[in-house]
Amino acid sequence: MSTVRTVLGDVPPEALGLCDAHDHLFLSSPQLPGQELRDASAARAELAAFRAAGGGCVVQWTPYAMGRRAADLPLLSRDTGVHVVAGTGLHQAAHYEAELLRRLRGGLADLFVAELTDGIGTSGVRAGLIKVAGGFHALDAHARWTMTAAAEAHHATGAPVAVHLELGTGALNVLDLLCGELGVPPHRVILGHLNRFPDFTVHRRAAEAGAFLAFDGPSRANHATDWRMPDAVRALADAGFGHRLLLGGDTTTAGARSVDGGPGMPYLLRGVRPRLELALGEDLVERILTENPGRAFAVDWR
Repeated sequence: MSTVRTVLGDVPPEALGLCDAHDHLFLSSPQLPGQELRDASAARAELAAFRAAGGGCVVQWTPYAMGRRAADLPLLSRDTGVHVVAGTGLHQAAHYEAELLRRLRGGLADLFVAELTDGIGTSGVRAGLIKVAGGFHALDAHARWTMTAAAEAHHATGAPVAVHLELGTGALNVLDLLCGELGVPPHRVILGHLNRFPDFTVHRRAAEAGAFLAFDGPSRANHATDWRMPDAVRALADAGFGHRLLLGGDTTTAGARSVDGGPGMPYLLRGVRPRLELALGEDLVERILTENPGRAFAVDWR
């Protein structure tokens, strides 16, 4: 039976409720100095605010060595009643010290598999997805290395592969590599940040290939997000790809949390959802927030 691997154990996909398919409770990177998500109390408050808005599940895409705080996630999930899915994987090279990347050479796929099957470190929390990243309109050697390891881990476990697309670009390059060269089934690939590069032709080709398309990180004025998202999502729905769509918040800095004055996780349900309902209708938006994440993240785990 296909199940979603949460920090409290495997659950049936229909148990998720309304799902934020891409977000972060904890995140640290040298690329975001002074803006780290490290405060467990703030994470609890943010999850509680999401729950109060009707939310049922948050999928954390924070990968290896970026401050995931996996050991804190089960208690936060229990306290708030929100399912949480943790991630393994590796982001772009800029987020890591060179020495750490050298140490991972030759054993990256094994690391991913261990975190998916045995648990993250000593926490006992098993990851439910593999997160990797492309570059701006291209795949560099680091991206090819991490995606090759992700494909190996997918073949060993069945886990979905979630991809950060830099400014929403390179979707078709990613599919050519992961699905064409490395044999990952397209429906096991989730392409993130497509709202940041609203090329409707690329979106449609990615959907036709069979991948899930994530529109995440709303309310960012420097990206084509809120005001362009309904058009992009409606174009895909009208073409018959409503079942391939996912929505997420992608809260990456402390100031972006709702409890610190930003839009945060609740904005997905209080801001994005009603806007999309006007474009797509309530029934389809409900399915995008519930049924689609269940299919995207549910796996017959090996």
